[in-house]
Amino acid sequence: MRQCLRVAGGGTLGFIVSQLMGWNYGVFFTVFPMFLLGMVPVLNGHIIRQFLANVSINVLEVSLVVGLLKHMPVVMTLVVLGIFLFRFNLMAKGPLFLFGANGVLTLSILLHFASYPNVDLSDLLASNLVASGLAVFIAMLMHTLFPDVEARQPPPRATKTSSQIRHETLIGGLTATLSFVVFQVFDLQGSLSAQMATILVLFTLGYSGAKVSAAKRAVGTLLGCNLALLMQLLLYTQSHHFLLVVLLYWLGLMLFAREHIHEGGGSGIGFGGLTTLGILFGQSLGPQQDLVYSALYRFSSMSVALTLTLLTMACLHVVLNRWMPTRLPASNRL
Repeated sequence: MRQCLRVAGGGTLGFIVSQLMGWNYGVFFTVFPMFLLGMVPVLNGHIIRQFLANVSINVLEVSLVVGLLKHMPVVMTLVVLGIFLFRFNLMAKGPLFLFGANGVLTLSILLHFASYPNVDLSDLLASNLVASGLAVFIAMLMHTLFPDVEARQPPPRATKTSSQIRHETLIGGLTATLSFVVFQVFDLQGSLSAQMATILVLFTLGYSGAKVSAAKRAVGTLLGCNLALLMQLLLYTQSHHFLLVVLLYWLGLMLFAREHIHEGGGSGIGFGGLTTLGILFGQSLGPQQDLVYSALYRFSSMSVALTLTLLTMACLHVVLNRWMPTRLPASNRL
């Protein structure tokens, strides 16, 4: 219950602040607290340092890559590949998983939007910085208000071979880069949810885990879209009442937070529903906006994106297992 209250309260508080302040890129303010409170059940100095260090490095990377290489798409893509491979290597090794995961997710969004000429890069990066700082403050506040009853035990650290680490690094880095290229080539500026879905399934660090994660995320997204539509129907002509919107939003987050915690964490049905509501409310719902089209478009685009991502990972999985330096152990190949 306390962790449910932390996740739902943090996501709601981020939404309230971004709406009251009228800040752009509201999705940063809704999703970042969910990520920090939902994907990591504890909060300590090591986690905060990883989160804030990633934000600072992200701003530098995006500024340099977009500012210097925007007119050279091939070189830019190679640099992006190198950045993603570095992040997935950290995730595969374990101790800096949060730094790598948050970096991959944030960079994929920032690099995609920063490449469009109509986007104010300074506003984009400033919103990311403010949202990240606010997410840390919100996480600290939620852990203070709803502390754990008992201290949590750290999860057991998995032992991996060098070939498994290389396999997970390559399959994650190559797939994330291909996702970036596809969203650039087809000019899919309005498909943020689909892009996030292709990145979140990579957090399982392998094709076998991604299959399960993608199915759960599709269910979570469908449930989140339907719940958002139900909320819109309940609000009807009263959507300008901000307190009613906040109340329904919090109840929806509590529902999916409970499912997320019962699943044991990770990007499953619960987290898929959480981020769906966060994106729809943060990006598509204002006092006078209608999110029906956004919800329907989100689910359809996400389904196509996940299908193509799994096909890409399946091909890479087969190819990498044919080469000894990147071959998975026999128990991990299914």
